[in-house]
Amino acid sequence: MVKDPRKPRGKMSSYAYFVQTCREEHKKKHPDASVNFSEFSKKCSERWKTMSPKEKGKFEDMAKQDKVRYEREMKNYIPPKGQKKKRFKDPNAPKRPPSAFFLFCADFRPKVKVENPGLSIGDTAKKLGEMWNSSSAESKQPYEKKAAKLKEKYDKDIVAYRTKGKVDSESAAAADDDDDEEEEEEGDEEEEDDEDEDDE
Repeated sequence: MVKDPRKPRGKMSSYAYFVQTCREEHKKKHPDASVNFSEFSKKCSERWKTMSPKEKGKFEDMAKQDKVRYEREMKNYIPPKGQKKKRFKDPNAPKRPPSAFFLFCADFRPKVKVENPGLSIGDTAKKLGEMWNSSSAESKQPYEKKAAKLKEKYDKDIVAYRTKGKVDSESAAAADDDDDEEEEEEGDEEEEDDEDEDDE
């Protein structure tokens, strides 16, 4: 896929900023020297591991600022036709509830592991699936009831969560206040996040 030149530059991690700083320092000290990138990366990695949290703090602040910049630019970015805009997942959005089967797995996984210590993750899941399928409707009922309750709570939470976004949007339009406009953007982003949660 052709890269869109208007797309905002990706956000940089604290470590990426550290490496960038190391390269700039190296260029100043040795302007004509060519860099062996794998060796240089290894030295940077070793130096990063020995740095104190205070020393890393400067680079972490730079990464945080860049993340804010990236998210702000992505909100205003419209991808070319045919390309999908990546949506941000809000960590404050209500979490999707587990299904009855997942609740069943949470109860029985430790037992399966004890009885079959050498079983891989995939085989453990397969065994739990077989156990669930062979369970009677009666034994599944408590998990289905619990899952239904959690789903009900989630539905209420998500309505409240989305309503908050819509209320913010309306107040922003009416008052045309800067603070409200920020809330409107957050509300819109929150709605998109929830709808697109499984797309990534």
